[in-house]
This record gives sequence, C-alpha cells and structure tokens, in this order.
Amino acid sequence: MMVSDVSTPQGREVLPRQAIVDRQTKETRVHVEVCLDGTGIAHNDTGIPFLDHMLDQLCSHGLLDLRVQATGDTHIDDHHTNEDVGITLGMALDQALGDRRGIQRFGHFVAPLDESLVEVALDCSGRPHLSYGLNIPTQRVGTYDTQLVREFFVALVNHSRMTLHLRQLDGLNSHHIIEATFKAFARALRMAIAIDPRRDQQIPSSKGIIQA
Repeated sequence: MMVSDVSTPQGREVLPRQAIVDRQTKETRVHVEVCLDGTGIAHNDTGIPFLDHMLDQLCSHGLLDLRVQATGDTHIDDHHTNEDVGITLGMALDQALGDRRGIQRFGHFVAPLDESLVEVALDCSGRPHLSYGLNIPTQRVGTYDTQLVREFFVALVNHSRMTLHLRQLDGLNSHHIIEATFKAFARALRMAIAIDPRRDQQIPSSKGIIQA
C-alpha cells in the first residue's frame, strides 16, 4: 500500500505514515496494511462480514487506507479472529504513528445514527486504557456476537497504546449503536493523528516523549 508523499501546511515534504504487520497463531492468520495519510481506500476481508463493514466505516470516516486479510477458526466462533484483527490493527497503527511527532494527539467526536448517539474521546498517549460505555441491547447483529465489540477495542487499544473512552448517549438498535461507535472512533482518530502545523516537528507532550 503506497501513496505519494504528503506535505504539511508549510509545504515540507514528509513520508507517508504507513505500516504492514503480519501476525500468525495456531488460531488465526492476520495481515494488515495501513496508511494514515490515505483517502479512505478499504480492502477488508476478515471472514466476519459485520466486522468488515465496521472496518470499512473506519476507512471511510477516518480517511485511512486499510487492507485487512484474515483467516481463522470461525468454524468455532468469531472470537479469536475478531480479537486478533484488533491486535494486528493496533500494532500497525502504533508502527505507523512512530514517535507521534507532530500529531494533534487528542481526538473527540459525537456521531449520530438515527436514534443512536455515541461519543468517543481518545488520546494517542502511549498508555493503553479503554473505558467502555456501550449498552448494546441484543446478543447478535446478524451472526456477529455483540460482546465482540468490546473485545475488538480492548485488543486495538492495548496494541496501539491509546487511551479510548466510548460513551453511548442514546440508542435502541444494536446495529446503529455499533456503527455510530465505529464512525465516531474513525473521526476522533482522524483528528488525533492529523499533523499540527504549529508543531509538526515536536513530540506532543510536555515530557518531550510519548511512552507507556
């Protein structure tokens, strides 16, 4: 996955921030390619259709170019594949961000989807933490176990080294709640990883370093 060099508002050419990660266990095989400076190109095939749909939302609203190819023991259930996609995507985001130099670091967005309303706040802080405030009313959306939403974000947060707060402000329909969550997360992430033109050469921390 390659894109042309991008420029800061000052016109300085920088290399696109991207990563490729492969992860294999006895249960799953996952390949992830991500470019943070993309246009929303999505090539996602995890073997879990609803998860593919949510990853497509992440691309479209986060303007990430993302390829996720996964195979796993979905004949048992979707848990291992869902979790390992979150792990591998988190690893790829962490690698693509590097030392976090120049990024806005913080992101916040509130996304409505019909009756559902979800708020996301995040910090690319180097310190993994998930505060999960979703109340999804049904056990499944299609064949997808809705408990796996939390497991996906736990895995992603731990391996991207991100602080993430998810808050459901309203919502009755499980599909709407989950999709609003991914859209709000995508928009908040897009804000956080954007280059800050006022300090595009600086680490966004008073410590001078972002670490766990």
